Amino acid sequence: MPLKPRAARPRHAASLILIRRTAKGPEVLMGRRPRRSAFAPNVFVFPGGAVEPDDYAARPVRPLDPACARRTGASPRLAEALAAAALRETREETGLVLPADHGALALVARAITPTMSPIRFHARFFLADAETAAGDHADSHELSDLAFRPLAEAQALALMDVTEAVLAAVAEAERPAPFLFSYRGGKPARRPLP
Repeated sequence: MPLKPRAARPRHAASLILIRRTAKGPEVLMGRRPRRSAFAPNVFVFPGGAVEPDDYAARPVRPLDPACARRTGASPRLAEALAAAALRETREETGLVLPADHGALALVARAITPTMSPIRFHARFFLADAETAAGDHADSHELSDLAFRPLAEAQALALMDVTEAVLAAVAEAERPAPFLFSYRGGKPARRPLP
């Protein structure tokens, strides 16, 4: 009997939902991943990526709120590295620089890619006000078609199911209740985080 292939271990990752409030309603910053990307090609995403060793050395001016850190499902050290990764990836992928104020971040979701996926992530989605960002956003080799989009427009883009769930939560409330997005029996499941 052939052995069942072992599921890839999820890498820790973080994304940042930058929200801009306008007279017509909120807008979020999203860009399209490269067509030849090994993971999630040609879909629209929030800036983000895997935690790197230097993220553990980041020194925030204010740490994550304790409840936010706990809901990441990570140790305090890893939680701060996740926040640092979200800010670093946003800078690298969009050109926008945010103060290293982890206390200004709110957790929207944790998401774990399905076990059958060859590339897996345990991602955390943080939310921050766009007014805290300095600089002008611009396309990069990792994100193109980068723009602040109204929520309804963003929800109509080519998206992964987790991005759809995160956008739905942001559309429901200004500060959405954090949730876990995972897969049970191959189907997406969303449940509140305590």
